Parts: sequence; C-alpha cells; structure tokens
Amino acid sequence: MTAGSRPATMRTVRLAAIDLGTNSVHMVIAEVTPEGRITVVDRVKEMVRLGRHAFITGRLSPETMTMATRALRTFGQLARARRVRRLRAVATSAVREARNGAAFVRRLTRETGLPVEVISGPDEARLIYRAARHALGLLGGPHLLVDVGGGSVELSLVQDGRPLWMRSLPLGVARLTEQFLHRDPPSAGQVRALEAHLDDAVGELLLRARRAGAVQAVGTSGTVNTLVQMALAARGEDPGRLHGASAPAFEIARVRRRVLEVGAGERAELPGMDAKRVDLMPAAVVLLDVILSRAGGLDLVACSWALREGVLLELARFGGERSPATETGRRRSVEVLAKRFALGGNGHGRQVAHLAAQLYTALAPDLGLPPDGRELTEYAALLHDIGHAIDHDRHHRHTAYLVQNSELLGFTPTEVTVLALAARGHRKQAPKMSDPELQPLPPAARRLVRGIAACLRVADALDRTHLGVIKNVEVVRPRGQVLIRADPGGEDAELELWAAERRVDLLSRLLDRPVVLRLRRGRSRAPLRPAATAAR
Repeated sequence: MTAGSRPATMRTVRLAAIDLGTNSVHMVIAEVTPEGRITVVDRVKEMVRLGRHAFITGRLSPETMTMATRALRTFGQLARARRVRRLRAVATSAVREARNGAAFVRRLTRETGLPVEVISGPDEARLIYRAARHALGLLGGPHLLVDVGGGSVELSLVQDGRPLWMRSLPLGVARLTEQFLHRDPPSAGQVRALEAHLDDAVGELLLRARRAGAVQAVGTSGTVNTLVQMALAARGEDPGRLHGASAPAFEIARVRRRVLEVGAGERAELPGMDAKRVDLMPAAVVLLDVILSRAGGLDLVACSWALREGVLLELARFGGERSPATETGRRRSVEVLAKRFALGGNGHGRQVAHLAAQLYTALAPDLGLPPDGRELTEYAALLHDIGHAIDHDRHHRHTAYLVQNSELLGFTPTEVTVLALAARGHRKQAPKMSDPELQPLPPAARRLVRGIAACLRVADALDRTHLGVIKNVEVVRPRGQVLIRADPGGEDAELELWAAERRVDLLSRLLDRPVVLRLRRGRSRAPLRPAATAAR
C-alpha cells in the first residue's frame, strides 16, 4: 500500500481516502475499474472529537490525539487487509488551526506509518465540490453546496456543474457550540447571539446566493444529512436511501424548534436523530436554518458524497488532471451500469437509444415535454433491457428494479425514478398517469415517464431483429396524422414495421392522433387504424 496521488495504472485498483475531521475520522475504500467505475467496498468511522475545546484553547488535547492516533492505526490495518494499493489521508480545520497541529501530524506518521496531509480551507471546499458534482451532477441551478463540519463550513455556488464561487468559513458546529451555546437546551439569548454572529459572518454571501437565484441547497456532511433524516421522520417517511432526499426550509425550521426546546436526553430520542451528534445539533439547526432562510428559503438536499469521496476521485485519476469517472458524469454512470448487466455488448440498447432520441426530439413539442428530456430518453433506452440478466419474461420489471436500486451518480432521485419507470414501460402494459408507482412523482415527471416510454416502445420495436436495420427516423404531420418515416438503408425491414405497428398505442393516445409508419425509398405499409385516444 502506498500513499499519495500518483496516477493509477489502467487496471482495477483499490483506493482509500481518510478524512481526519474535527469531530470524527472517516475512511472510505473503493474499487476503481479502468472504465472509471467507482464501487465503494467499505466505510468506517470513529467519533474522536479531535477538536473538542481546541478552538477555545488553541491546542489539541492529549486525550483526543491519542484516540485519533488509535483510530488511524486501525484504519491503516483495515486498508491493508482490504488490499488497498494507494491511500491518502487529509486533516482539516482542527489540525489546521491548532498550535500543536504540526507536531500531531508528525506523531501520526511515526506511529501509524501513514502520512497525513493538512489541507487548506479552499482545498477542502474544492474537494467537496468535486464529490458533489460527481454524485449529483449539479446541472442547472444555481445550487448552494453546504458542508457543515465541526470546525468549518464550506459554501459553494454551482451553476451547470461549474463553481461560481467557493468559500471556507470558521463556522463549524463544534466551534459554534463552544463559543455560543453554553446551556442545554440553549437560552433564547444564546441563540440570538449565535444568529447575529452568523449574519455578520455569512449574511452577505447568502444574499449573493439569493440574488443569483439559488434553487436548492445541497448538504454534503453527516450533520446536514441527519437534519434531512429528522425532517423526513417528522413527516412519517422512511427515506430508505438518504442520498438525494430533500426537506423544504420550513421543515428544517420545524426541526429547529423541536431540537432547541429539549435537553440532550430527550433530544436523543427524536426520530431520525444520530445519537453521536446530540450535543452539536442545536448549533447545527440554527446554522442550517439561517443558511436556508437567508439564501431564499431553499430546500435542503442530502448528498452522501463529501470530502473523502472528493479525495478518492483525485486518487482515481488516470494519468491526467481529470478522472474518467468524472469527465462524462451521468452518461458514464449509465454506461457502466449497462455494461455490468446488458448482454452481448448492448448493441441493441445503443440502437434503440439512437432511434428513441430522434423520436423524442421530433415529438417533444407535440407531447408538451421539455427538450432536455432527450438525455433521459437516451439513458432509459441504453438501460431498457438490462433486466434480461435476471429473467427474460419479466425483464422490464427487473430493469426498473436495477435502475432504481443502483448507484446512478449525477442523477436526482426523481430522474432515477423517471428512468426506471420509463424503461419498465417499454413493453407489456404502458404506464398510466393513475399507476401507483407514478403517484409520488410531480405531474411534469409523470408526463415525462409516459412520453419517454411511448418513444421507447416504438424505437425498441424498430430494432426487433437486433440487427440495426433502421438507420434513422423522421417525423412529419400530414392531414392530422403523425407519420414516422423509417430509413432501412435498402435492407428488408418487414419485421421492424410489423413490430412497430403494434407498439404505437401509447404514442397515439398521447398525441391524440393516429400514428402511421412508412419506409423511406418508396416502400410503405398501410396506415394504421386510429388507436383509441386518451387525454394527455
């Protein structure tokens, strides 16, 4: 096992990243393939409270340094047992600011054999941004990234995957608790003093985010994720997979009121509470409530990737500044999943994606769907047959299960559900607006599922033989019909047209018009009888 960020060789390799934080020490171990797939194989955490009293005294205590050293030694043993090839350990604000921080780092290296790198606040913000971009894509926006640590808070405003600005501020919850909240539960005066401090320290930055039109806040730390979990529990929901789950600002404000009115013992029993964070949650809820409200009443979205995953991404680079795992983002995530389960190289999936994307682009205005739905159409097509890896007869349902339960990084939970349900709708019964599976989605997403599924059904049929006979399709609209012209490039396409004529039912209903299929270059089929139409 070696340390550092030397470029990886082009073969599967195991990497590890350690985050020596103010509150806890985390390690994540992942396997990285030459194609850029990153699969987490182990996570471990020890709550050592390295920064306890350090922001008041200016020094790390002997007790917490000993606990952190033991944790790091154990993590090194686990990394060797897991056959990790390369490891990088970073320390953040508690070590960065302590007068004895440098001596502690030398001790860690001497007693554990692992070199520890003390990173700056800007580097911390950059690595957190990199992890969140990889995990959620961060397209559109602007998105306000929020990482709440024990000693510092990292804030970044991201538009279309690119940072507009990044800041690291000394506003961590351990620091704020020691400075302002000396009673449990805290007094109203202590909370007011904390709010005034936050307004002075970060108010102008949050106003900039509000004026820029920030659409949501994305939280990348365990403290933030605990708050989202508490908000969901308060409304009686079990998020299952917390990554991508969200809570509106008013629910975080409601959690704040509940947390601040009870002492630690009762607070530990609140639904969704992480017992190890009980003493820090009063500062955390005040901090997050201020951030969300001052930035415009934003929803808070949980992101399971944070600093240590950002370190992993840098370790995973392949001979260049950017990792293949992050260069193509969402598409790479889809292609990796398709490669894992699709049979025969997925040539059929790529052909269906080509045709479905053409159909979607041509028909989106008629269907009242957004142009950017083309991307999800392509991805649903690439994945539509992966369920064959489990069973043929119900492969569409198995596909939906695999998509819904795989780690498709870069996608929101709604987008993952759209992909899963649209792919499931490529055969058998077409999805209906009244289907129970569609009900949790907003109306626009339900319409998108049905529109993508309609295009997917026709495109899948137009490659009935899996031979790529149909080269392209175009759509025209003569005399109240929708005419799909398929170009077979001179090849026999009778089976493709036979299959497609039986799969236009949903498309015809959505368009409220008959759909006609014809071959280009003079060959054609008789027009279909108008299908029973239905309101969109």
